[in-house]
Amino acid sequence: MATPESLLLLEDDEALARQTRRALEYHGVQVHWAAHLKAADQLLAGLTHLDAAVLDQNLEPDNGLDLISPLLARFPQCRVIVLTGYGSIAAAVAATRRGAHNYLTKPATADDILLALDNDPADLATLPGTPPSLQRLEWEHIQRVLDAHEGNISRAAQALGIHRRTLQRRLKKRPSPSHYERD
Repeated sequence: MATPESLLLLEDDEALARQTRRALEYHGVQVHWAAHLKAADQLLAGLTHLDAAVLDQNLEPDNGLDLISPLLARFPQCRVIVLTGYGSIAAAVAATRRGAHNYLTKPATADDILLALDNDPADLATLPGTPPSLQRLEWEHIQRVLDAHEGNISRAAQALGIHRRTLQRRLKKRPSPSHYERD
């Protein structure tokens, strides 16, 4: 896919949306911006053509993943990128199962977004040969359980067999990339 002509940007952080929109418009992309799902639905109703969409996963109080199915129903050729500040394998799998073309973590530049839209996810490098660290495995497991319980902290904590506050503390202590490396 060459540079898309039109793109939907679903981002609730106004400053980040403005910066991303400006950068994509510099590349010749017509950007339609929405801050929440209701505004995105209204935008989609008025569009006749859409090549791509960049959806923030964690919106207050919405989830950007909920827009993937209606978006692809209206524009089947649209390539969808899910963008989030809280990336995990479980969330990436959930996004691709719903029809997302690719998954990026913030911060992502316009070049990163355009490259992700152009790349075929099947052509991406294979997973590394060394297993992930214990911290990474714990984080991924917590994310899978949260996804299975639709982000409900109380139900996820109950499923994990821990107190809700303990789960909240663990979520605040998201491991950095250096913690993902094996010792």
